[in-house]
Amino acid sequence: MLIAVLGVITLIASEDDAGAAETSSPQTGLQGVPEEFRPWIEKAERDCKHPELTGAFLAAQLNQESGFRTDRGAESHAGAQGPAQFIPSTWATWGRDADKNGETSVWDIGDAVDAQGRFMCSLIGTAKSSGYPGDVRALALAGYNAGWGAVQRFRGVPPIWFSRKAGQKEGETYHYVKVIMASIPTFQGPSPVSIAGSGAGPDAVRKALARLGTPYSWGGGSPQGPGLGFCDGRNGYDKHTGKCSASRTHGFDCSSLVQYAYWGSLKLPRTAAPQYGATSDRPVSRSDLQVGDLLFWSKSGSGAIYHVALYAGDGNVVHAPRTGKNVEIAPLTSAMPERDYYGATRP
Repeated sequence: MLIAVLGVITLIASEDDAGAAETSSPQTGLQGVPEEFRPWIEKAERDCKHPELTGAFLAAQLNQESGFRTDRGAESHAGAQGPAQFIPSTWATWGRDADKNGETSVWDIGDAVDAQGRFMCSLIGTAKSSGYPGDVRALALAGYNAGWGAVQRFRGVPPIWFSRKAGQKEGETYHYVKVIMASIPTFQGPSPVSIAGSGAGPDAVRKALARLGTPYSWGGGSPQGPGLGFCDGRNGYDKHTGKCSASRTHGFDCSSLVQYAYWGSLKLPRTAAPQYGATSDRPVSRSDLQVGDLLFWSKSGSGAIYHVALYAGDGNVVHAPRTGKNVEIAPLTSAMPERDYYGATRP
């Protein structure tokens, strides 16, 4: 419920050297979402410049706010209304006639989700600029629920006791953030790539594909999953604000995603160049690639390898490209600069 208003390990080459082409590769779809909500959620994701705002994230929030209800019964004791539970004063700022039906209504799905998406996109941007620790998505959710002033007060997500009522174990905002963050995977649809077969390679790719949409975080991630990163030289900084993004972003970088994907069957080193060194005795030509092969890019030789990806079949890779992007599927020919393609190995 919205109750207030907006008041790694060193690598040889920089991630900025990669210069990967922008692609519009298919990503994780939505599931568990009423069909009338789907186009508006997908549009809100496309319209936001911050990759942390995914369709599954917005769907999880809508589910917690109203359970996707559109009837007039979807009104809280605090006066929040509609599928995205806006209070009138906040709706006056963010509401607009997105569905072009001649009425700006908090009850219209298009208007409500459009406002939710723009408000959350703005809050994510504010969270990135704040320098506060923690996942920027969690910070944005706290701002949506309690107002950004509460986030400023605690320099992060308000603690468990904040806004806690008698008999409650957790305060409203703390619980709101926890539930939504935990339910995001529920609304992530199946991978747009189907991986056949069994064995270490296909299993690793399936594991990586389950992380589609996870933010890139320089130095972040481990065999256990996404984690906070850090900034090093030119790496890990938000290109829009110039501030360190990695230290506030739970995610993977290219090599930690590969390490995570293979960890159950093979303990690969943490970074890209050592991963090449550990598998270089099993080189693979580009014409013989199989699902799960490791692909490497370099400026000049094995010591300057700056990127690694997993081959996903049909000319595609799954990888964590760079700061500001998410784990994605991309064509091998444009995932990174073609001139930098160094070779492939089979773990």
